[in-house]
Amino acid sequence: METKVMKMEQAISRFVHDGDVIVIEGFTHLICFAAAHEIIRQHRRELTVCRLTPDLIYDQLIGAGCVEKLVFSWAGNPGAGPLYALRRAVEQGLPNPLELEEYSHYGMVARLVAGAARLPFYPLRNYMGSDLPRVNPLIKKVACPFTGEVLAAVPALNPDTAIIHAQRADENGNAQVWGLLGVQKEAAFASRNTIVVAEEIVDERVIRSDPNRTLIPGLIVKAVVREPFGCHPSYAQGYYDRDNGFYIRWREISKDVVRFNSYLDEWVYGVRDRAEYVERMGASLAGLKARARLSAPVNYGY
Repeated sequence: METKVMKMEQAISRFVHDGDVIVIEGFTHLICFAAAHEIIRQHRRELTVCRLTPDLIYDQLIGAGCVEKLVFSWAGNPGAGPLYALRRAVEQGLPNPLELEEYSHYGMVARLVAGAARLPFYPLRNYMGSDLPRVNPLIKKVACPFTGEVLAAVPALNPDTAIIHAQRADENGNAQVWGLLGVQKEAAFASRNTIVVAEEIVDERVIRSDPNRTLIPGLIVKAVVREPFGCHPSYAQGYYDRDNGFYIRWREISKDVVRFNSYLDEWVYGVRDRAEYVERMGASLAGLKARARLSAPVNYGY
């Protein structure tokens, strides 16, 4: 069997191409910035990026010129203000124009659930009284075949590639997640390719000893990448805390094009990979690790 374990550079090169539809999921927790930075370094272009909450990670991809279209349900820097790279793309076409396709949170979840189930659409009541159907023609109306009730419907979403960060995985891609969850499982099952990025790669016996934590089964995973601190400035419960200070600083970084490009030059283009990024971050990451109070789960002797 061909090994699934790859370097990040390899995984992105093989499974993320110009023009692809990609989803990098994780809700506040386990957002894989390492993958986004590698996409930027490889100068991918004309991507359609999908995410319930495109925060800093997609702001960076958009400002770097990687994105043609954003499919989303809420956009902003949580607790700190707007995403200015996204605003420049929409309002000024800089660095290139950005097409928007907006849904409610539940609408995005429904699209991925339908995609994972290989259904063509998903019915919901979520848009009653909303203006979203007026600006998004993909939100349709359907009549229930059992009651005749008119419902909203959203089309299935089947991305080319999903990138999911997990606390740990084995070499076959069986990935375990604990703590705050988003729609990682649905995104993985809906996508043609799934890349699992893990804080650590462990023996298969560790995964088997605690099976209830396995969120993504290896049978749908194309690549497994070991990437410690791969979520920073997001967090991985039990490994390191969220860098709240960076989220606050990002407002001023993204607001100014010169500062934004300087950030990319120093922390994305200016490092070979995530390992060099971690080395240069040094003590600040060690502090976030020390603040992660919840330890990894017990492995029952393995």
